Amino acid sequence: MAYIPPHKRHSYQAGSSDRHNRPSPIPQSLVPQFRRNLNLRLPPKPFSQRSGKIVYNYAEQAISTWFPVGLDHNHQFPSSVHVTPVPLQLFGRTKGTDPLVLFKNNNNHPVEQVRSPWVYIAENVVSDLLSSFENVKNEKLDLKDVKPKLVARFGKILFHKSPSISEETTRVGLATETTLSQLRRSFYTNIPNSYMENIKGEVAQKIKFDFEEEKDLYLVKLCDATLPDSNISCKCSVIKEDKRLQLYKIELQQVRHMVVDISCLDKNLDLRLMLSTKRILTTLADDEMQSIRSLINSAILDPNVKGGLRWPLGRTSSEGRYCVVGVSHTIAKDYKSSSLRLKVRHADRYNFGTSIGEATREITLKLKNIVSLLQFQEQEVEVSLVSEMLKDHLRLIWDHFLCCEHFFDMK
Repeated sequence: MAYIPPHKRHSYQAGSSDRHNRPSPIPQSLVPQFRRNLNLRLPPKPFSQRSGKIVYNYAEQAISTWFPVGLDHNHQFPSSVHVTPVPLQLFGRTKGTDPLVLFKNNNNHPVEQVRSPWVYIAENVVSDLLSSFENVKNEKLDLKDVKPKLVARFGKILFHKSPSISEETTRVGLATETTLSQLRRSFYTNIPNSYMENIKGEVAQKIKFDFEEEKDLYLVKLCDATLPDSNISCKCSVIKEDKRLQLYKIELQQVRHMVVDISCLDKNLDLRLMLSTKRILTTLADDEMQSIRSLINSAILDPNVKGGLRWPLGRTSSEGRYCVVGVSHTIAKDYKSSSLRLKVRHADRYNFGTSIGEATREITLKLKNIVSLLQFQEQEVEVSLVSEMLKDHLRLIWDHFLCCEHFFDMK
């Protein structure tokens, strides 16, 4: 049988973006005072288990949690909310079990809230945000080379069934907040085209975003044998004259310090708030740069393969140290206001380790003024000031970014 390169093979799995496999903490209630200090230590895996894979990095004291907003006065799911399995075929997959989503029957009246949802979310998030950013500062990194980033992402939280949780407790209508907290979750960000066009047009105009630029980039992720707990990200543009990649930035894979997933029961999209950092690599030796450039230069542009890049047979590794583990081709439009940055992106990705490819449409909102306040404030920042900023952004998000037609057609 003739050899078929990985990019040419059919892919039967197209997963959600930003997936992580860590168990979530188990909340005891949803009273705001509870939202405290759910720190999860993530011990690094041995190199033998991480080599050749795309790694999602979490800081040693990373916070990862989930909570719903829109519960009734007894902090229970309203009767209109159900846990519904989503067919794997919607994600291009044929193996595994159907993930679960929280789905609300919109024919029912909204549950009356004691506080506005954006106030409730801010009260539950602000302490995690402050403690996570303090952890960033305590790492004593040179902030000239480290870029903290706080973003809001929009999509749908998927809950993945676990053998330790009985089928009875996860069937439609029976799951509780505590039960769902025990399930592995992922955040699916591939939004419909109608939603993306609405954000680029109507929403961007209402919020007075100014168009900044359009970027057409390729991202090559490398596994480094000397860095088993991280990948290297190589940002590349295309030299149009000879259709070759041009390397212009090398970074360590982003490190996540806080991931808060929020099920918005009165909306048809969910929200993820994430604080992360990236470090630009500026101290590579000449031979290290040569090895990386050799891999980049040997890439072949091919719009017919997933990720848009392929390599000649045997050329995806360099001298036993660097190995290509993933590629992506992104076309993004950036917009900006005085306090926010909006990124509207089409991404075509391919994971060499899992042979999974996916093409997604994604919306990301960068909360840059909050990061600036936390990053450059020499004295201890006032909690109330951060909280008010967060409330303002969350109200804007609630009003403009969480409505979408038929994200999953489960009516």
